[in-house]
Amino acid sequence: MLFSARSLATVLLLVAPGARGAWGQDTATLRVEENLRAEPQGVVLGRLVAGTSFPVLQVQEQWVRVEVGGWIWTQSIRTTDRMGFDLAVSATPQENLRAEPAGTIVAQLLAGALLEELESVPGWTRVRRVAWVWRASVALSTAAPAAADPAPPGVEGVPGEGWWRSGPGGVSVLSGPDGDTLARTRPGADLRVLAREGNWVRVRLEGWSWAPAGEQADSSLSASPSEVTLEEVVREPGGHVGRVVAWDLQFISTERAERIRTDFFEGEPFLLTRAASPGGTFVYVAVPPERLGEVEGLIPLERIRIVGRIRTGAAALTRNPVLELLELTRLREDE
Repeated sequence: MLFSARSLATVLLLVAPGARGAWGQDTATLRVEENLRAEPQGVVLGRLVAGTSFPVLQVQEQWVRVEVGGWIWTQSIRTTDRMGFDLAVSATPQENLRAEPAGTIVAQLLAGALLEELESVPGWTRVRRVAWVWRASVALSTAAPAAADPAPPGVEGVPGEGWWRSGPGGVSVLSGPDGDTLARTRPGADLRVLAREGNWVRVRLEGWSWAPAGEQADSSLSASPSEVTLEEVVREPGGHVGRVVAWDLQFISTERAERIRTDFFEGEPFLLTRAASPGGTFVYVAVPPERLGEVEGLIPLERIRIVGRIRTGAAALTRNPVLELLELTRLREDE
């Protein structure tokens, strides 16, 4: 996913208070079928099969970092050089990862999941991926844990405002709670804290990006806000995450997200809107807390133009698109 310094101006940052170092446990065994994620609360790479065991590399709060390995049908993968990985799953929508060639299934990896190549035999390739699993879904061995690493400076007790410095390993920058990973900060990056909700901290990261005068962006890799329509997102909800769009919508109400809305953090303010046409699709627009003043005067059924970044094309609860508010314009009747 391409992004600029400006795209990181206001983001939701996953913080791991009291992150613990590698444990003495040798394995984690899946109690139930569970998601495999690139980062805690990050992008879903696939599903792990209940009863399968994997080596444990780290336990961090409610997440376990594991090493998943196995064999995958060679025709279902392609080569890549993204993010230092060798292979990506090309089969749609998913492909099995097996303990041995044509053996027991240990996971189902989604199309696009990145992997490390270890070896290959005719028809099969052995791969590896280090990723994260929800701790409550695994049974850890009973070996005593190794000494915990001290928490990175500034992680414990992050205030509601002020500055926070990321720890020695940096920290992942997500497009939203349970959203896609946009980037990872350098160790010791200073971030302005705007608000805190549970284990989530909303921050502002400012910096400079090299952009020589006259240099044009590759139009094949980015879209202007008007190029992606609501109808296109509804037809292909997973194909436009992170894109900036400009949609004319009809305001209905301002709400606060409940815990059940997993595409938001609990209590996050959002606008309930819909396409202006009769029976139009509902769209949720997440509003940064510091911008609530801009939406307080909106009138039900008022027409507005939203410029926003697509957090998800299909919310887990309602299957409607979710945008992150970048700009809001109130439209006159003649517009």
